[in-house]
Amino acid sequence: METVEEKKGIKKILIIGCTIIFFLICSALLYSRYMGTSGLIIKEYKVTNSALPSSFYGFKIVHISDIHYGRTIHKKELATLVKEINLLKPDIIVLTGDLLDKEKPLSKTDTKDIIENLKNMNATIGKFAIMGEHDFDKEEWSTIMKDSGFYNLNDTYELIYNKEYEPIMIAGLSTNLKGTKNAKDKIAPINDYINSIQESEDPDTPRYKILLLHEPDYINDITYKNYDLILAGHSHNGQIRIPFIGAITKPNGAKKYFDEYYTLNNTELYISSGLGTTKLDFRLFNRPSINFYRLVNK
Repeated sequence: METVEEKKGIKKILIIGCTIIFFLICSALLYSRYMGTSGLIIKEYKVTNSALPSSFYGFKIVHISDIHYGRTIHKKELATLVKEINLLKPDIIVLTGDLLDKEKPLSKTDTKDIIENLKNMNATIGKFAIMGEHDFDKEEWSTIMKDSGFYNLNDTYELIYNKEYEPIMIAGLSTNLKGTKNAKDKIAPINDYINSIQESEDPDTPRYKILLLHEPDYINDITYKNYDLILAGHSHNGQIRIPFIGAITKPNGAKKYFDEYYTLNNTELYISSGLGTTKLDFRLFNRPSINFYRLVNK
């Protein structure tokens, strides 16, 4: 039978244990809210594919995604992002959706600040963007893209030339969580073009093809084998991650593909962890980041 002293000792241990657990939970919440959402990591990747024209050897791409302006990213953070990107001297910059956030209305000053900063992002060849589901109902999105020098690549494609005559192709698919058209219908004209040039020997025909995609789970609806490199966003790589477990939060459209890298036969898929937050303003073991790719053919 337990003595009074033993009961007091057990009670004391329980109180201390509960206090420690409470302290750890509070610390994790504070860290993920204020420290986890700040700073910037640059993830650098070497992408090798023999289909890349020699004139594109060393071609540099900066990939940004999921800024969700107005949540944890504001004018100051966006200005810092611009400085870091310009130091990398990219050939192209790509934005794979959710520049804006559906829960955060934009003032005229906000719109002006976003345009000014995106306009100051420098790329030697061009800047390309697609729309995420948070951008879909924002009338300001198209204006921001136009006035900041980003090419609207929603459901279309462009050819990129670098020094020589042989181009590469870059295509974009807008969000598949909004709108009435499905992914297969939207990608069809792009795939029709790709199919039409399969047997062409014209040097002006692109052999290397890049696709910008917001929600990575739709990769199985778009004949991904047509593309050498697919760059996506949306998942935030989980936003909240636990060591040895991985992503905790997986949004619709990123239930299957949510980590930073996948290979699908001969197609490489990179998913940005994004810069901002969605729904809850927390990031744990997953700091804000941009992806920096160097393309080579050997």
